[in-house]
Amino acid sequence: MGQGNIAPSAMFIEVLITASVVVFTLACMVIDVRSRRIPNWLTVPSFALGVVVHTASGGWSGLQTSLAGFATGFLIMFVLWLVGGGGGGDVKMVGALGAWLGATMVVFAFLASAVVTVFIVLGAILSEAFSRGKVRNDPSAGRSANQASRSRNPLKAASRPGRIVPYAVPLAIGTWVVLALSLWRFGGLFEGGLY
Repeated sequence: MGQGNIAPSAMFIEVLITASVVVFTLACMVIDVRSRRIPNWLTVPSFALGVVVHTASGGWSGLQTSLAGFATGFLIMFVLWLVGGGGGGDVKMVGALGAWLGATMVVFAFLASAVVTVFIVLGAILSEAFSRGKVRNDPSAGRSANQASRSRNPLKAASRPGRIVPYAVPLAIGTWVVLALSLWRFGGLFEGGLY
């Protein structure tokens, strides 16, 4: 659907949704990097606002879109949380994101975040291999070089064992990619219109 076919009110709603999603994911990313937590004061109001915006703009259909998105995002991450693949804040974050994006878009955002995660992990592995090669060639660098590297890299310094990067980082980047591709490909967030 081209941009010329979107009614001004629908275009306003899509801009509002896009801006809200970008601000929400950016806030989650910054907070998660700094504190390794996604606070309820961020996820719960975002979920509620997503439901309100969709309901106000699309009535019953908008409410269904928002709640289906919440349920989809929440369930995807809840299953991963059950097997140790994330924290409770990650579950609520993806659920709130789903309330804004709807079921289909939150699945795409999740899948895109998985791809981003793979690239981040590969980058970390290559960086570590490169650092180890430097340390082997210069034994005096040893431990102090590794400590200096950790202090310069807030993602690595903030990470808990077994996690290279807080999940909000790849989720935010993946979501932004999905938003950009959707806006570019369909001229709007939702192929065929909002509801």
